[in-house]
Amino acid sequence: MVIGVAAFGHQPSVFVIDDDDGVRAFIRTRLEANNYTVAEAASGEEALRRVDESIDLVIVDLGLPGIDGFTVVRSLRERFSMPIIMVTAAADEGDRVLGLELGADDYVVKPFLPREFVARVHAVLRRAKARQTEPAPRQLFEVGDVVLDATAREARRGDQILPMTNREFDLLLFLVMSPRQAFTRDQLLQNVWNAEPGWQDPATVTEYVHRLRRLIEVDRAAPSHLVTVRGVGYRYDP
Repeated sequence: MVIGVAAFGHQPSVFVIDDDDGVRAFIRTRLEANNYTVAEAASGEEALRRVDESIDLVIVDLGLPGIDGFTVVRSLRERFSMPIIMVTAAADEGDRVLGLELGADDYVVKPFLPREFVARVHAVLRRAKARQTEPAPRQLFEVGDVVLDATAREARRGDQILPMTNREFDLLLFLVMSPRQAFTRDQLLQNVWNAEPGWQDPATVTEYVHRLRRLIEVDRAAPSHLVTVRGVGYRYDP
């Protein structure tokens, strides 16, 4: 299933940033065949001039010449809230981690399969649409000295708003709403990322848990809230 005019309210617009003409042509062909409108740029400089609030999703290659993809992700996230998918090389785990920390919502690894690529685009847009249309419960959760506001989608320590990405917030909220229940990485991918088994590396969950621990744990080496359950995955302890 793809997001079309009826499901999304309009024909979703995707902005592709890649210096490889062949990659841009591949993405354009696949997305237009699935009822997306596609704009494109061959450089980060051009993209930062042209991307605006009308864009529903940005796809950016991290290996851009000139202004690199990391700078593009950071700049876009400072200005806009639309989801961002980054494109990375297979071996660049460090690049994926940094891109996620800068605010990207998901990543695809080159070379990617056509059907999986379109499914990833659809899943990211579906989550973004759900966040816009489905009101969160008006609830506050205390995680140590951090207050998680499900309605405002904010995490605060005193008067300070913690710099969480949408996916970090979703993962923390999911775990907090099921205290002391252990989840496997695959279960978290399915429930938080809406990913089918095998679509996404379970190590992604580990990366996000480590980042959340840096934000909420007093001692990251001995976490008291986001606890590792050996042989299973993770749970939240109040």
